[in-house]
Amino acid sequence: MSAPFRLRLRVRYGECDAQQVVFNARYGDYIDIAATEFYRALFGSYQALIERGLDSQVVRQLIEWQGPARFDEVLLIGVQCQSLGTTSFTLHFEIRAENGLRPVARADTTYVMVDATTFQKTPIPQDIRDAFERGASEVLINQAG
Repeated sequence: MSAPFRLRLRVRYGECDAQQVVFNARYGDYIDIAATEFYRALFGSYQALIERGLDSQVVRQLIEWQGPARFDEVLLIGVQCQSLGTTSFTLHFEIRAENGLRPVARADTTYVMVDATTFQKTPIPQDIRDAFERGASEVLINQAG
């Protein structure tokens, strides 16, 4: 695997729970934001896939928590393509607290490529496969302010 695409994201107050850490369900949001920004780095936008008649749908997501993230902490989320099948692909996510790069969570999310109109599985086109294989290691998106 190549070096990961990176996204900086700041934890907002409303994302924390009664234990004063990021609520577990919010990690799915963070992963989706990171995947969307990864798509933007690879294809120009998510909409570029839709305009080609393609879309992707989550079929599996595994999240492993390694430590808490807290309000106002900046997270660094790395994204890279872990595997490519005929119609599916898996993205790997590493979430770390940027201050000291303390591990917070890691996740593997498997998507299936579908026709944007019928939502039937469709093979991943070669140029998209090539982009996933190349990755976007030089890209760092800062949404932390």
